[in-house]
Amino acid sequence: MPELPEVEVTRRGVAPHLDGKQVTAVILRREGLRWPFPARLPTLLCGYRILATGRRGKYLLLHFQHGTVLIHLGMSGHLRVLDKDVPPQKHDHIDIVIGSQALRMTDPRRFGAVLWHDQADGNLEEHLLLRQLGVEPLEPGFDATLLYKMTRQRSAPIKQVLLAGDIVVGVGNIYASESLFRAGINPKIQAGRISLARYTLLVAAIRETLAAAIEQGGSTLKDFIGVDGQSGYFQQSYFVYDRAGEACRVCGETISQIRQGQRSSFYCKKCQK
Repeated sequence: MPELPEVEVTRRGVAPHLDGKQVTAVILRREGLRWPFPARLPTLLCGYRILATGRRGKYLLLHFQHGTVLIHLGMSGHLRVLDKDVPPQKHDHIDIVIGSQALRMTDPRRFGAVLWHDQADGNLEEHLLLRQLGVEPLEPGFDATLLYKMTRQRSAPIKQVLLAGDIVVGVGNIYASESLFRAGINPKIQAGRISLARYTLLVAAIRETLAAAIEQGGSTLKDFIGVDGQSGYFQQSYFVYDRAGEACRVCGETISQIRQGQRSSFYCKKCQK
């Protein structure tokens, strides 16, 4: 599943083609994906200008004067900007046309979503899918004090708490594993037992990991490619993720793999106490 860096890479890729541009057509090739497409979406968007693109967690946002389109890439989706006359392929489900170009969403597994939040329905942050999301990890509101205070009563392992998304949003499985390694924290430690000093290290590690992933175009996931059709290469820098049985790049210890919830966690027993 595309995580925060992949969505941010996508946002940065589409923004120059969309910001300030007027939608001239919306082409729907099916009734919906994970949920039905909004009723009258072509009418809602055609003739209106995209004021700006944004992101909240793993949701890409297209802001209009009268509302916002929310796009989630699901398990296998990606967006491309291409000539509007390029013939669609089997899994190309929706085009948002901007002049001679189209923002095309491809989603083989159809777990993605394209939704509409009307300005008349209130603040976007109160949308059902956004209201429970935690703070953005790359913004000033995310700090060690917040993590420390919000985890005092948490008995769950720190890896699971990061994935929950109610304290900090967008730190998915890959980047949680990598961040915990950089901070020297074992993914099995109860969140409520971690000190403020160690949370300071973790916050810095999360910021560094996500920033590095964005800079390198995200990770080459099974179904993810960037807007320009190119793959990211952050996976070449993984310290632990998907490296079970290999030597730690720092100490040489064998990387371990365990199951936490329904996800695999990778860590170094020597570097992460």
